Amino acid sequence: MDRVRVLVIDDSALVRKLLSAMLAGDPAIEVVGTAADPLIAREKIKQLNPDVLTLDVEMPRMDGLTFLENLMRLRPMPVVMVSSLTSQGAEVTLRALELGAVDFFTKPGSDLAGSFAASAEEIRAKVRMAACARPKARTAVRKLDVAPRLSADAVLPLARTPGSRGGSPIIAIGASTGGTEAIRVVLEAMPPDAPPIVITQHIPAAFSGPFAERMNKCSAMRVCEASDGQPIQQGHAYIAPGGEHLLVMWDGAKPVCRLHDGPAVNRHKPSVDVLFRSMAASVGAAPVAALLTGMGDDGARGLAELHAAGAATLVQDEESSVVWGMPGAAWKLDAAREMLPLDQIAARLLMLARQLHAGALRA
Repeated sequence: MDRVRVLVIDDSALVRKLLSAMLAGDPAIEVVGTAADPLIAREKIKQLNPDVLTLDVEMPRMDGLTFLENLMRLRPMPVVMVSSLTSQGAEVTLRALELGAVDFFTKPGSDLAGSFAASAEEIRAKVRMAACARPKARTAVRKLDVAPRLSADAVLPLARTPGSRGGSPIIAIGASTGGTEAIRVVLEAMPPDAPPIVITQHIPAAFSGPFAERMNKCSAMRVCEASDGQPIQQGHAYIAPGGEHLLVMWDGAKPVCRLHDGPAVNRHKPSVDVLFRSMAASVGAAPVAALLTGMGDDGARGLAELHAAGAATLVQDEESSVVWGMPGAAWKLDAAREMLPLDQIAARLLMLARQLHAGALRA
């Protein structure tokens, strides 16, 4: 199999050196060149024809967003953004994902060598997966021990008998790579009185708040970062905070958001499997759930548990997904009743929710 050819674009010579060495440590990746700014990068893209770019946000002569916007208009290709863990960095990175970047990783303000080493496997995986992505624009590091992969059992045991509650259905959505834009598409299509929506998107803690704020501006629903004990209400969407699992539980007769600071599940925190399992355990047949674009298989088993509990389940199709990892894994498990393109998912979720609600009223 051909190696993934990567061009590293960053104005810091140290970052270019560290990132190139880390990526070159993967036999599936070849760093074909580096560039100190977008104007140099533009010429090297023509000369080297890389498969993937890593692109710093803040650079001289032309900022990363302007370069990305031009690139995705003239020559769309997979781009993984390199961002800082600041509120400004979060806003810029989310804008980059809107413009068509496939994914991102963060770099700290200090101890670059140690931080890149600690995140080596994650960053390499993002670059490898980016090479397989379908970008869609709107207009020598040592190998570390990999953390054990835990299932949702580490946070919430599987209920022997799924629960069943009355009331309006709740829509649950899970996503990862490409998901910030996929979630935007779904939320933009929702009416202000839509059923409540709970969302787990793989995202760092510094990014989930700004992401929720951006979604609130583009949706007729009220979108917020979920807080512990927050009532789940019609017309509201709740996004899991980065670094905490989001669960749906019951406080008397009302569903509420519960945050859990347990271990990472499927190496993610928040985890889609945890959200979906909580829905299967405490809400029973009332949920409607969708698994959108994302790398890996987090959410696939949770969707299967929801399906077994009688929930209406669907996945995003391969053609409209940036990465068909998570929805593809769920489809292979027969965890979804339907597979739909992204632009049809919101309408279908609403229809399924209405059908479930009508059935509950007749019962």
